Amino acid sequence: MKYTEEHEWLRVEGDLVVVGITEHASEQLGDIVFVELPEEGTTVAKDDEIVVIESVKAASDILAPLDGEIVEVNSALDDNPALVNDDPVGDGWFFKLKVTDLSAMDDMMDEAAYKDFIG
Repeated sequence: MKYTEEHEWLRVEGDLVVVGITEHASEQLGDIVFVELPEEGTTVAKDDEIVVIESVKAASDILAPLDGEIVEVNSALDDNPALVNDDPVGDGWFFKLKVTDLSAMDDMMDEAAYKDFIG
């Protein structure tokens, strides 16, 4: 698993990358009440704003961590956005991305580096 400075995690599953936010991020946001996911089939570029999260504390944008195409979204979040709080690194994932270049993840943080980053 890899991590971004924007507190996203990325897990490779075959030729797809599953993306969500870290436990640290979900704790900072507080109780999540709404998640707006991108459309499947959307082509995104790194740093595009693609997910909107609303919590009792704030609204936040999630950025695309890589260039690619959204091939699946976690529709369970439509009915139960609290999954992001309950299981941020499991059932609370946001979308699956088909990327053209997995090596773009090489410069991202591993778990130890992310733990150092959040201190």
